[in-house]
Formats: sequence, C-alpha cells, structure tokens
Amino acid sequence: MPTYVLLSMVTPEGRKTIKERHERIKEVSKEVEQFGVKVTTQFAVLGPYDFVSIVEAPDNETIARVSAELSSRGTVQIMSLPAIPVEKFIRRLRTTTGKR
Repeated sequence: MPTYVLLSMVTPEGRKTIKERHERIKEVSKEVEQFGVKVTTQFAVLGPYDFVSIVEAPDNETIARVSAELSSRGTVQIMSLPAIPVEKFIRRLRTTTGKR
C-alpha cells in the first residue's frame, strides 16, 4: 500500500482541544483508520508543524478525503505528501536512464 507523510499544524481551537483532552490525538488516529488508512507512526515535532504522521493508504484520493475531512473541522491544517521508498525511487531512476 502507498505511504504518505501528513504534516499537521494544529489551529488555536485544536490546541485548546488537545490541552483539555490529551487523548484526542489518539482518537483522531482511530478515526483516520475508518477511512481505510493505517497510521504507522506519529510524532509530535517542533517547528512550523505540530505533528508528523506516516500513514499507508490505498490511493491519493483516500488521503485527499482524509485531509479534507480533518481540515474541515477547523482544528488542524494538513499537508499531505506521497512518499516513495528510496529503493523504489532508485529502481525507477535506473529504468529511465537505461542503467541497471
């Protein structure tokens, strides 16, 4: 199944929710799984984003739906990035350059 990186910025409303209900972070992961997405790893991070989640999903459309659904709540903004395993990327480079 394809892998995606979700970069999440929590809004002021989202920060309030997390402060009052810490477990909400895990609840969202379970909600995401109802869309057919598997959360494989999640990190709280410093910098412009608050969370980095590594997920597996059947296709881009599924991830777009998850991103739209979660963002529509007004508690988080998400940037979704498809991730290509380096080994697969190198194989693709070899086939496009003719080198094996």
